[in-house]
Amino acid sequence: MVTRIAIIRHGCTSWNKAGRLQGYSDIPLDDEGLSQARKLGQRLASEQWDVVCSSHLIRARQTAAIVAEELGIDSIWQDIRIGEAGGGQAEGTTEAERLAKWGPDWKQMDLGMEPNTNVLERGMSFLEDLITTEEGKQIVLITHGSFIRQLLAYLLPEMPPPPPMGNTSVTRLEYANGEWTCNLFNSVTHLEEV
Repeated sequence: MVTRIAIIRHGCTSWNKAGRLQGYSDIPLDDEGLSQARKLGQRLASEQWDVVCSSHLIRARQTAAIVAEELGIDSIWQDIRIGEAGGGQAEGTTEAERLAKWGPDWKQMDLGMEPNTNVLERGMSFLEDLITTEEGKQIVLITHGSFIRQLLAYLLPEMPPPPPMGNTSVTRLEYANGEWTCNLFNSVTHLEEV
C-alpha cells in the first residue's frame, strides 16, 4: 500500500522577505503569503486529498487552514514535531547581522540553535506515526524550509543536497514497502504567471 505525502513549505512572511531567520519565532503570513496559500489550495483542489497536517507555528497553520478550506477538509492535524528548526540567538537576524555580530563561522558557534539530530528525531517520530495511522492515504503536510531540507537529506540520501525551498513549494513523497521515493521536488508552478 502506497502512502503519498505532499510536503509543503508555508507561504511567505515579512521576515522571509527581509532575510531574517525565523526558527521558532511565530511570524504570520504577509499578504503575499496569504495569496500564495490560496493559489496552492487551488492547485491541490484538482486532486484527491484525505488529510491536512500542519506545524504548530502560525505561518504554517495559516497556510494549512487556507489549503484545507480549498480542499473541503474540516480538520487539520497539528503537531509541534514538524515545527521549524530552532535558530537560537540567530532568530530574527539577517545574514549580514550574523556576520557582523559573530563572524563568518557563526554556524559553528554555540548560539542555542536546535541540533540537526533533534530536528530529525522529532521529524521521523512524526512521519512514523503518520504512515502508521494514515497508511495508504493522500496527505498534505505544511511545514518549514529548513525542516523539509533536513528531512529530505535523511530520507533520500542519494538525492543532491536540497536547495532552499520556495514558499508554498510542493515536494511529493511516496512511502511503500519501507522505501521513500520523491517524484516532484520544490515545485511552485501554481505561483507562475500564466
